Amino acid sequence: MGITGIIGNLLCQMRFLLFIAVCLTIVGWASFYMKDSTRYTPKYRTPVENFWKCPTSVKKTEYNSQPPLVEQTSQKEVDLKTCPILSPNLQGVVPLMFQPNLTLADVEKKFPMMSDGHYQPETCRAQQKVAILIPYRNRERHLLYLLDNLLPFLQRQQLDYAIYIINQAGDVTFNRAKLLNIGYLEALKEENWDCFIFHDVDLVPENDYNTYLCDSEPKHLVVGRNATGYRLRYKGYFGGVTAMTRKQIAKVNGYSNHYWGWGGEDDDLYYRVLLGQMTVVRPPAEVARYTMIFHNRDAGNEVNKERVNLLKKASMVWKKDGLNSCTYKLLSIEHEPLYINITVDIGKPHH
Repeated sequence: MGITGIIGNLLCQMRFLLFIAVCLTIVGWASFYMKDSTRYTPKYRTPVENFWKCPTSVKKTEYNSQPPLVEQTSQKEVDLKTCPILSPNLQGVVPLMFQPNLTLADVEKKFPMMSDGHYQPETCRAQQKVAILIPYRNRERHLLYLLDNLLPFLQRQQLDYAIYIINQAGDVTFNRAKLLNIGYLEALKEENWDCFIFHDVDLVPENDYNTYLCDSEPKHLVVGRNATGYRLRYKGYFGGVTAMTRKQIAKVNGYSNHYWGWGGEDDDLYYRVLLGQMTVVRPPAEVARYTMIFHNRDAGNEVNKERVNLLKKASMVWKKDGLNSCTYKLLSIEHEPLYINITVDIGKPHH
């Protein structure tokens, strides 16, 4: 072999060794970065990620199983990448604010990016379109506190959402379940929502890792609250804040319309979930925590003395009492900057 050949072989060997050295350096950098970055991962991310990795995690095909009511996707939305399930903006536990002199104008100034009760992230396309339904009557202070704390919570989660306040007119006994049925029916007239959050006005989430996204099974978001020592009230509890897809809601025929006054409608919905051969899932207890704003029992929302008898009949009537039998008179729809106010006359109890 000539000198030229020897030099060529040496150069080839040197290039190969250099290539190996570069590869080892890259692997070392990557290992160091991954090892170091775990120290800065919030303690809530792992249990929440494990929740989303379980067999009941989000299946996008479920939300797209029905054709959209109106095709409204802009080219900008098409071009954007999908937001991650766990937003990089999450902070975990954020101190809640309950300012005694808070006004609606104060809250509106904080969120100028909202319009007609709707918000969507600028930098990515949200995982789901989420409608948040809040049954309501004469609870202005609670609503202000909820909006003031919930809106930044939702925006850190990079949600495409709208807030619907379903306001019961008149002084007839309050019917939370029927208001939620009405909110669902009216919201779908405006947007092809994927996910519905049924949300009490006096419950404020404490940890933004409690994601307001629907799952492939009905999801209960209130594992604990301050009023119960952050313990689940009872095994079948399905009240306060729940998340269901259109498909799931249709499967249970929504809520019963016959629960006038406080109590029973959430247990009825839980029975419907079981009768529909579904199960309830919950986020990790350390993140599914809420502060309940203290208040006395509302006039017109006294304990429902018929709730036990109604629950006994649930398995016999659920297919004909619900969304398919919900009657009401729509009085007005007002698109405020932070929410859509739907005022309705829901009729009277049938005795």
